Amino acid sequence: MSDLFSVSGTYADMLLSIKTAVRDSRLRAQRTVNRELIGLYWIIGREIAQRQEQEGWGKSVVEQLSHDLCQEFPGQQGFSIQNLWYMRQFFLEYQAEPNLQQLVGEIPWGQNLLIMAKVKDPAARAYYLRMTAEQGWSRNVLLNQVKGQAFERHALAEKQHNFAETLPEHLAGQADEAMKDVYLLDFLGIGKPVVEREMERRMVNRIKDVILELGYGFAFLGNQYRVSLEGKDYFIDLLFYHRRLKSLVAVELKSGAFLPEYAGKMNFYLNLLDDLVREPDENPSIGIILCADRNRVEVEYALRGIDKPVGGGGILLDP
Repeated sequence: MSDLFSVSGTYADMLLSIKTAVRDSRLRAQRTVNRELIGLYWIIGREIAQRQEQEGWGKSVVEQLSHDLCQEFPGQQGFSIQNLWYMRQFFLEYQAEPNLQQLVGEIPWGQNLLIMAKVKDPAARAYYLRMTAEQGWSRNVLLNQVKGQAFERHALAEKQHNFAETLPEHLAGQADEAMKDVYLLDFLGIGKPVVEREMERRMVNRIKDVILELGYGFAFLGNQYRVSLEGKDYFIDLLFYHRRLKSLVAVELKSGAFLPEYAGKMNFYLNLLDDLVREPDENPSIGIILCADRNRVEVEYALRGIDKPVGGGGILLDP
């Protein structure tokens, strides 16, 4: 057994590499199967819609088609009468949307049906299709995101930050994409007023839900993250790492209204992180101040002149 460790690298490294390769292969296979299935449903929906238009087919033909397909392919699900009508609707709603056609094959059929039923705006559909594919949202998660108006809070909202002034252009755009204007934290089960430390505690206890709300790419590093300078300790409420941005992201929680001094304090924290925590190959640290209430003009003025990338977001605890 010792021979396993006499070669370059370790057995554990090799095992981890192979396990990762297996998982990646399975994921690619699942995506291929899903694209084929969605492509099949598109063809069936197109055939039904076009035949109905050209030959005046009615309800009975779809019922007969369902029966014959179920007879021919007894082990394959998806050929119910209702699902055939969904396929027809699927084709009709997306036939004039070539950009969306490229996205629908990246997510499961159930999520496609939910978006088709709950979201009508093409831009919003594109957002939920893309986010579902990127983040692997289940039907329940997707439904909660739609109900919570994630598109409006993320893609449409005018976010408040100084990223354009403090980050390189390519990184500023990515940082803006990673931030929301308002964060929906109703799953914490608390309302206003709330003690900040209690909100932090519940966020840590529900960190998977918090990361889901923050968005793709966030990894949790710790709460009350300690940074020491000249023998004095400073504590950051929540510290994350963003894989795409390759940046540390400090989050400060405020249960009340935004105060201008919060921006200066965050600027101080980011200086500490950049000098004492950040790795040489990482991008500048980013700060997000989450407040239960804020005056947008006040936030705008507070961020002027701050030389570190800081954003101000709202918290929605009890919608």
